[in-house]
This record gives sequence, structure tokens and C-alpha cells, in this order.
Amino acid sequence: MNNLELFAFRVKKLRKARKLSQQGLAEVLGLTQTAISGIESGLRTTTIEKLILLAQFFEVSTDYLLGLKDEP
Repeated sequence: MNNLELFAFRVKKLRKARKLSQQGLAEVLGLTQTAISGIESGLRTTTIEKLILLAQFFEVSTDYLLGLKDEP
């Protein structure tokens, strides 16, 4: 699994663990549901600002989201 696939997998896993819909996460980040779907399917990346928001919201490191570390 490459880093983009791992990023997509981890975002989806964290979202589901919080019992959030894609729309719910989109509202938190100021994105659209389509953007979240693209991120989770590995078809789209995100900005550094949104990456930081994701890490803060899910209380994990950006390194974890990016697949550089296995510990959240």
C-alpha cells in the first residue's frame, strides 16, 4: 500500500470510528462531501491546512495520516 492509499484508508477508518458521515466530516473541514469521497478513494489529496485540521480533529499526528508512522 503506497502512502496515498494509506492516507485514504486512515482518513476513512478514523471517520467511521467517530461514526461520522462523509458529509459530517466535510462540514468540519469546510469541504464538500465529494471532496471527502475523493480523498477516501485515493483520487484526491488535500492541502497542508486541511491535513492539519484532520490531524487536530482526529487527535492524531500528521505523520500517522501520511503513513510515516504507525502510531496515531
